[in-house]
Amino acid sequence: MRSRFPQPLLWVAAAAIILAAATPMVLRYLVFWPFDQWQVDVEVYREAGVSVLTGRPIYSALTESPQLLPFTYPPFAALLAIPLALVPFGAVGWIWTGLQILATTAIVWYAGWRLIHGFGAWAPIALAVLTAPMLWLAPVADGLRFGQVNAFMVLACLMDLRNPRPLWLRRVPRGVLIGLAMAVKLTPGVFVIHLLVTRRWREAGTAIGTAVLVTLGAFVVLPEASLTFWGGALQDPSRLGPNVGSSNQSLRGVLLRLLPDSTLGSVLWVILAAAVAIGGFWLARQRYLAHDSIGEVAVVGLLACLLSPVAWIHHHHWVVVVIFAILGAQPAQHRARAGWAAIVAAFYTVAIPWWGNAWLTHPDWPAWFGELMQNFMVVQDLAVLVILWWVSRTPGELHDPDDSERQADQTADPPQGGQPKSLQESAA
Repeated sequence: MRSRFPQPLLWVAAAAIILAAATPMVLRYLVFWPFDQWQVDVEVYREAGVSVLTGRPIYSALTESPQLLPFTYPPFAALLAIPLALVPFGAVGWIWTGLQILATTAIVWYAGWRLIHGFGAWAPIALAVLTAPMLWLAPVADGLRFGQVNAFMVLACLMDLRNPRPLWLRRVPRGVLIGLAMAVKLTPGVFVIHLLVTRRWREAGTAIGTAVLVTLGAFVVLPEASLTFWGGALQDPSRLGPNVGSSNQSLRGVLLRLLPDSTLGSVLWVILAAAVAIGGFWLARQRYLAHDSIGEVAVVGLLACLLSPVAWIHHHHWVVVVIFAILGAQPAQHRARAGWAAIVAAFYTVAIPWWGNAWLTHPDWPAWFGELMQNFMVVQDLAVLVILWWVSRTPGELHDPDDSERQADQTADPPQGGQPKSLQESAA
């Protein structure tokens, strides 16, 4: 599709659309939000950077009252937070929000590249129109509210597994970005399990080796903090906050709410987690064998949320990838896929667990319905896995696998003045 407008002008218009979509949330969370709750998670990271620079114990320091939050990530993450400590906290909140919006836009670009590039020269506008509703998804909005890192974790894992390989990543071995993500936050380790299941030994070894290497580097620089984290702080789930709260939308969170302090709950968690893991990794392997890297990342990302002991609502940033895995390259020709993608987006736009909390405050209302809503994001995750399985049965969506790496050099990076001929042919 050609455009009579210059490409730079279309990119400016795209940026304006994304900015307009983000403005209400930016105003709410950065301008009108109470300052004692302002960007509380990025404050945790910044304080870790301050601890490194000043020599105070990283895992004993807390953020200011009333939050009093500890640093819960590995020491390597504290080293990465040093630049945040060099900037005033007020500026950090704004910068971090902008970076999250950019990272989410990049996720849309790379997860939806088959669809977006189908618009030819209008790809910038398509990118903006598709990114705008993603910023309103509850997990994404929660990340903006707290100043979280999940957008960057999703982007790193997506870029590591995605086919075709972006030109600027061509010389970076697969597994490096997953390894770095693991060294910052442990949950991306689920992707190593997936690499092992799919017998990608080199990529799995690269991911593990990268994580070990940077972790050992952090140990050399911060030996005391490393011993504190790996020797005790890691095993203390209470440092993450109340695991039983509605924000913990993992299988374990559901069972903690329904069967608190119960041996039966622990046994059920092991059984359910094993069942979900078997089914989920099987589906992810099928997506890998079908050369559907976006669907592959979507499935494993959902498993990271379901199987983790703690998965806050903002951890479900993976739903951005999920939506584009469902949409595919030609939703106009597969209207059922478009419909399911719209339904998934609608359900993840509202934080139904909070509705459940409100419902349960009314003693005369049926408690079972409130409990269902309170745990509904886990229900959504499981339902989406079924939808992704159904979508995997839709033929005619993928490129010839033998062609993928050749197309990477021509199609994987943002267009400069139009659509490559090879992409026009593949999208036809």
